[in-house]
Amino acid sequence: MTAKHTASPSSVPVERFPERPPRNNMQNSIYLDRPGHQTALIRHFGELETTLIIGEMAVGWNVRQREGLLYPDLLIAFGVDPAAAIARRGYSIEERGKPPEFVLEVASVNTARNDDTHKREGYAAYGIPEYWRFDPTGGEYYRTPLAGDRLVDGEYQPATIVQTDEGRYWGHSEALNLTLCWEYGEMRWYDPVSRSYLRTHDDEANGRIAEREARVAAQSQRDAEHEARIAAEDRVRQLEEELRRSSH
Repeated sequence: MTAKHTASPSSVPVERFPERPPRNNMQNSIYLDRPGHQTALIRHFGELETTLIIGEMAVGWNVRQREGLLYPDLLIAFGVDPAAAIARRGYSIEERGKPPEFVLEVASVNTARNDDTHKREGYAAYGIPEYWRFDPTGGEYYRTPLAGDRLVDGEYQPATIVQTDEGRYWGHSEALNLTLCWEYGEMRWYDPVSRSYLRTHDDEANGRIAEREARVAAQSQRDAEHEARIAAEDRVRQLEEELRRSSH
């Protein structure tokens, strides 16, 4: 009698999402990987066993899906099993029980139009709460240096982007409670709680964090002085009005 061999669970191949189609695009490497943004975000959020921060991972309803898969340059999801998603080679919304909280795309000449149309529609259809776009050229590809969308009643609505000076644009991510910054062509993450930037490899290697934080402090001082001046002017107008009324 020939013995029957039953495959052990560890030998059963894991069903996976398909490999990502090859593409000629270095934007992710240049603007996310090399500076160390993923590492900075991982250190900020911690909870490595339940927080997934990764780039170019497939997003779809389930692992059997072969059409309509999207591959964001950056994906962030909380309260999930990162190891399971990595083993699947993709983020299954059905298995994880929810969509990721945040996705981001970095513009390039080959992807910008698709990011603004097809991907925007796809991420909304998947129910992803926030979709952000970063254009290192300052608006050549996306027509704006920085753009963000929040899901409202199943449709994306633009997030508020503030231009703090000629070379800086800031937008607040409610999903991450971080401010995403376009600063002189570079991506930055600012924590409003600690009032400091997340430190990347580039910052630590080049000692540039102090310079950036000095800019923020200077801008905050200018904003405070501007608000104080407006308040003083309003008070003067109120006093003048009171004097006019009392003279009649």
